[in-house]
Amino acid sequence: MVVIVDTISNPLRPRHPEKVNRPDSASPPKPDWIRVRAPNTRGYADTRNIVRANGLHTVCEEAGCPNIGECWDKKHATFMIMGDTCTRACAFCNVKTGMPNALDAAEPHNVGEAVAKLGLAHVVITSVDRDDLTDGGAEHFAQTIRAIRAACPSTTIEILTPDFLRKEGALEVVVAAKPDVFNHNLETVPSCYLTVRPGARYFHSIRLLQRVKELDPTIFTKSGIMVGLGEERQEVQQVMDDLRSADVDFLTIGQYLQPTRKHHAVMRYVPPDEFSSYEKVAYTKGFLMVSASPLTRSSHHAGEDFAKLKAARAASAR
Repeated sequence: MVVIVDTISNPLRPRHPEKVNRPDSASPPKPDWIRVRAPNTRGYADTRNIVRANGLHTVCEEAGCPNIGECWDKKHATFMIMGDTCTRACAFCNVKTGMPNALDAAEPHNVGEAVAKLGLAHVVITSVDRDDLTDGGAEHFAQTIRAIRAACPSTTIEILTPDFLRKEGALEVVVAAKPDVFNHNLETVPSCYLTVRPGARYFHSIRLLQRVKELDPTIFTKSGIMVGLGEERQEVQQVMDDLRSADVDFLTIGQYLQPTRKHHAVMRYVPPDEFSSYEKVAYTKGFLMVSASPLTRSSHHAGEDFAKLKAARAASAR
């Protein structure tokens, strides 16, 4: 049995206390198309130093993203605001769970400073879930967006938000800050929610994305799912239809990778040709942009994809 322990903030506290007593879940060996190089470049080190110097967290590290070496070498980092501890306990996620600390009032400013130091033309901001806050952290998101605008007026901003479940008025606060892209991931198909994402509600997430477009049609909307969690192909296609009914512009599909044996097992490694098929089907359903590959993640190549997204919208308006 393997127990993951957080040895950084508290040497006695497991990183995922709710998973400690779960039986181990074995996944099949990774195929060749999943393997990536270990990060060891100068660019990676420079990015890490800037993140550390500003006292920030990144989802790249906390979630164990396989693309961290490639992205950080280019000084592309996805900042994770509102702390490093999540109030949810999703079966797929490696972010630490528990009761978070109070919000850091200086964090929005520090994020803006880090974005300026990295020279980012496009930045992605995500967060842990903060069910303990009355607004779910909506105002903190808005303050962070405004701080980035002040520090880097030309930088485009993409946010990847929690679902703000039962947080009335929270979404309106975030949308009013006018991010360029509003991303909220569905993560998986509805039939897997009970075991994979038990704290969330599928149709609430669909409605959240739909509401963004109702509040501000100029904001691009985006969502993503993982495959390899036991879903069926027709279920993935139904998710595509549900997202298009909410007028979502951009869909990402990537392979689920098990962080530890205490997390949900990988049921299947989906081969690259199936991802290509999903991408073709998604485009026929009307998405402006689709990224589907084994290593696709929400913020992977986000800057380049945003440029393509703008071009696609302009072309469709002609």
